[in-house]
Amino acid sequence: MMPLPALELVARLEDAAWLDPVSKKVRKVVKTVIRPRWARDVLHGVPVGHPVHPLAVQVPMGAWISAAVLDALPGNERASAVLVGVGALSAVPAAVAGFTDWSELHPQQQRVGLVHAAANIAATTIYAASLVQRARGRQGSGKALAYLGLGTISAGGFLGGHLTYRQAAGVNHSEEIPHRFPQGWHKLAPLADLPDGKLTKRDVAGIPLLVHREGNRINVLSDVCSHLSGPLHEGKLKAAAEIPGGTAGDNQPCVVCPWHKSTFALRTGEVLSGPATARQPLFSSRITDGLVEVCLPGAD
Repeated sequence: MMPLPALELVARLEDAAWLDPVSKKVRKVVKTVIRPRWARDVLHGVPVGHPVHPLAVQVPMGAWISAAVLDALPGNERASAVLVGVGALSAVPAAVAGFTDWSELHPQQQRVGLVHAAANIAATTIYAASLVQRARGRQGSGKALAYLGLGTISAGGFLGGHLTYRQAAGVNHSEEIPHRFPQGWHKLAPLADLPDGKLTKRDVAGIPLLVHREGNRINVLSDVCSHLSGPLHEGKLKAAAEIPGGTAGDNQPCVVCPWHKSTFALRTGEVLSGPATARQPLFSSRITDGLVEVCLPGAD
């Protein structure tokens, strides 16, 4: 089956470098307005383990689609107006979460995301105008604007789908690691070759692993950051207490991704700070006759 012609147009947005100056300015505003680390983590979805934006958009979309159904039936003007208003109000937090995620994406993703956001803002504005017309008693124009808004938000949703499913924004970039890693224990490196208190990279069966040694304890995670595939072995080693919002005296080692500053606990793979929301795949390790071996938990 041939893809829709619109798909080729959307794909061209990825290379639309003329959008970069606008993206840079918008990104600066987002970083300035949403400055606290804890606020960014909440908006990214760190506490819930996946991005908040896809969940948040269900409210305005559900309200506006319901309003479209009621507008097609007589005698539902008041209920439809309420739904249009609910959609317009709930679009604001959804947009804030979306812009927070967008600010930590690659340039190609940001270009598509910028047009996605513009379409959604335009749709919200159209719905606000629809609400004004309804309040003035102009039900016909109010309904017409609402249907125009639904078409616009649908176009924005198409771009959002491209961003997520074609460009892999917001997905777990380490998800396939456990499925690719072979069963059983595998040689990693001689213990003597692993510097104590340092981040190093080792490959097992073609899979890059992040290795951190604490004496005779060897912490091993996937080296591919779950956010956007950043090389974690090039990141910074910190104590959990040094992370914004960390507990004083908590000295468990953490790694900060060099690309977007996602922070993971080296002993567990847990996300301590976003934009990543999915924890890093964790590997079991053991030392046998001076040789470090690794395997997936429960796969020995």
